[in-house]
Amino acid sequence: MSVVIPVQDEAGSIVGLAGEVAAALARVGPYEIVVVDDGSRDATQARLRELQARGELPLRILHHPRNLGQSAALRSGIAAARAEWIATLDGDGQNDPADIPRLLEAIGSTGHPDDLRLVCGWRRNRRDAWSRRVASRIANAVRCWILADATPDTGCGLKLIHRATFLELPFFDHLHRFLPALVSNAGGRVVSVPVSHRPRTSGRSKYGLGARLWTGLADLLGVLWLLRRSRRGAAVEIRAGGGSDS
Repeated sequence: MSVVIPVQDEAGSIVGLAGEVAAALARVGPYEIVVVDDGSRDATQARLRELQARGELPLRILHHPRNLGQSAALRSGIAAARAEWIATLDGDGQNDPADIPRLLEAIGSTGHPDDLRLVCGWRRNRRDAWSRRVASRIANAVRCWILADATPDTGCGLKLIHRATFLELPFFDHLHRFLPALVSNAGGRVVSVPVSHRPRTSGRSKYGLGARLWTGLADLLGVLWLLRRSRRGAAVEIRAGGGSDS
């Protein structure tokens, strides 16, 4: 089991969050925590190094010398991770690591679809300012209407994704906001699981509502174009004698 956490300037929350992840996965089995420091300018990396030096957690630290964005940090972490399935969560502490086993149940049950490739957290009771909640609901409704991804909350950082599937997806900035549509387009099944959400206790949000709105609209149109232009199918090998493998 691998857990990937992208962070930028989260010195006040990352040590406690890593400890919560360890507590949540203590009974799950072997695991690793991969934290990607995406160009932090505060003491985030120092706190991580101190935690790593204690040797109490299976912690790996990746570092971007400059800020490349959440999607790039996720890709770096997932590419470096060793497990088949990767849990992701935000570094601000608003996602509750105790919900990770709940997502794992979706792939561990005997009745899960063979083509299941993404489990999304669904924050039914968000602990954000009303303006962010309203903006998120509008964005989710517009995105779901245009992309038909049948996912109520793509913005939740708590997800469980099949590593090989993620690495085969086309990469672009803000990819993480459109994972359900991209995974579905690649032939994978996507399900959503209700999870809790907590108020931010340290640091500050990296997204402004105005910039996020216009950037999100441009990204949405770009993803729609990408999905319409993509073609998916399986090649059939032709063998000597006229036979083939389907």
